[in-house]
Amino acid sequence: MHDKNCSLFCRCHQAARPGRPARPRCQGSGDAAAMSRKRQRQQLADSLGRSAKHFNKREVECLIKLFDTLVAESSSRFAAAGFDRNMFRDTLHSAFGMTDDMIMDRVFRTFDKDNDSCINVVEWVEGLSVFLRGTLEERIKYCFEVYDLNGDGYISREEMFQMLKNSLLKQPSEEDPDEGIKDLVDIALKKMDYDHDGKLSFMDFEKAVRDENLLLEAFGPCLPDIKSSMAFEQKTFQEARKL
Repeated sequence: MHDKNCSLFCRCHQAARPGRPARPRCQGSGDAAAMSRKRQRQQLADSLGRSAKHFNKREVECLIKLFDTLVAESSSRFAAAGFDRNMFRDTLHSAFGMTDDMIMDRVFRTFDKDNDSCINVVEWVEGLSVFLRGTLEERIKYCFEVYDLNGDGYISREEMFQMLKNSLLKQPSEEDPDEGIKDLVDIALKKMDYDHDGKLSFMDFEKAVRDENLLLEAFGPCLPDIKSSMAFEQKTFQEARKL
């Protein structure tokens, strides 16, 4: 639309002033638009370099470029705005080997801070900052949010059961696998429920994880393993290392 209007403007300008060549305004306006986009991209990278504090500016630029590439390759109706649930799930699976649909859905919701069912570029970079390089405190908050399925501020006995049943491999020889999962829930509560109210508050979860870091992903793998995390960073940030 812009090019069409610009061409029309150039023809009108030429007709209004016969005998004089039209100025190359079309090309000039295109250059201005490109400069404006570049300036906006730089401002976005600068802003995210501050908010996504575990990445430097060059790494932020690489993540923005990857985001744009993945969005451009998508046929989703959300592609103009960012990742929809399926796009994000495909990325988690291909980049980090995640396969648990329930956990991937919860990771999507944790990244999607404005709850619009679409992950924009800011949510993508800031989410990856914690996902890949978060401090223990940041990862505790992230994992608790993933496991708090209904967002009420607690991980209930029912939520633990649901996540463990979903993530554990089913053994066909077991007569009643649910009983085994109930036992695991009881063990988790005995170990982590410090105020003995039958559910885990954030304070319960935080204290348990600080006492024993292995409990961070007690109810399902929601963070990348070291191997896939390093592979993703090496592939994504290789351009930043050249600069």
